Amino acid sequence: MERVQTTEENYANPKTCLFHVLFKAASLAFYILSALFIDSFVIIFVVTVFLAALDFWVVKNVSGRILVGLRWWNEIDERGESIWKFECLDQESLARMNKKDSWLFWWTLYITAVAWIFLAIFSLIRFQADYLLVVGVCLSLSVANIVGFTKCRKDAKKQIQQFASQTIASHLTSSLQSAFSIV
Repeated sequence: MERVQTTEENYANPKTCLFHVLFKAASLAFYILSALFIDSFVIIFVVTVFLAALDFWVVKNVSGRILVGLRWWNEIDERGESIWKFECLDQESLARMNKKDSWLFWWTLYITAVAWIFLAIFSLIRFQADYLLVVGVCLSLSVANIVGFTKCRKDAKKQIQQFASQTIASHLTSSLQSAFSIV
């Protein structure tokens, strides 16, 4: 019997994908399930925010770089102004990024924020302002990564377009110079 090879692409970085999803799921699961088992708001707040902070750090510094080739950070200059800094792989490396890894990265980033929004609405409906604080912190960490990586992706596309236009312009200029030097 002949083996049929599939052209389906696998995850290139399964461990990174696992941890990318694991911390998101852990913070959401702990927050949701803690109401059943834990009576202390302080423990729920500390553990949930700690897990969300771990997720923020892993996404910002590890999985963003490995899964989509992007990294961002924010600096404060001498005048006290906030400056966004973006880093991305070169065009050739970005083109080789695994599509499944990228898909998982972006979808889980957005789905997590949506889940925190639903939990915020639920806290509002139940008049639980203290739990709304937990959700607000976790949502702000999630949204910070969305904003940072979205800006980074737009900056990367702009850099790629500039590189392509510069390459075409320099190639065209050298072609014209060689054409006129022959004449």
